[in-house]
Amino acid sequence: MNRPAAVPSALVLAAVLGACGDQSVGTVALGDHQPAAAESTADQPPVALNPVTPMTYPPALLEQGIEGRVLLRLYVDVQGKLLPDSTRVAESSGYLALDSAALSGTRELRFSPALRNGRAVAAPFLQPVHFRHPRSRSDP
Repeated sequence: MNRPAAVPSALVLAAVLGACGDQSVGTVALGDHQPAAAESTADQPPVALNPVTPMTYPPALLEQGIEGRVLLRLYVDVQGKLLPDSTRVAESSGYLALDSAALSGTRELRFSPALRNGRAVAAPFLQPVHFRHPRSRSDP
C-alpha cells in the first residue's frame, strides 16, 4: 500500500487581518518556499492558490483586540484538493472562536499539489493561521 510522502517544510499562510469600520478585511501573505540544502528543488509542499484569505476574524475577538495562532493539519490529494475529513487543529490558539474560524475558512482554500521528484503527490502538511489585530505591532 502506498503511503503519501510527508512534506518536509510547512507552508506559511499568515492571515493578516485588519479592520475597516465594523467590517474585517483579510489578506493572505504566503511564505516563500526556500528548499533546504538537502531538499531537492523538485520537492515542493502544497501551495495555497487563494489571492485573499477565506479566514474571517471573529468580530467579538477583533473588538477585544484578541489575537492568536492556530496550527492546522491539512491533507491534499494529487490534484491539490483539500480533504476536509483530514483537517484538524494541531495546536489551538487557546480561543475556540479563532480555532473555529480557521477550520471554517479551510473549506474555501485551494492548493496546487505537493511535488516529490517533480511529480504531484498526496501530502499532509501543517498550516499556521495568524489572527492579528490591525493595531498590533507584533510580526505574524
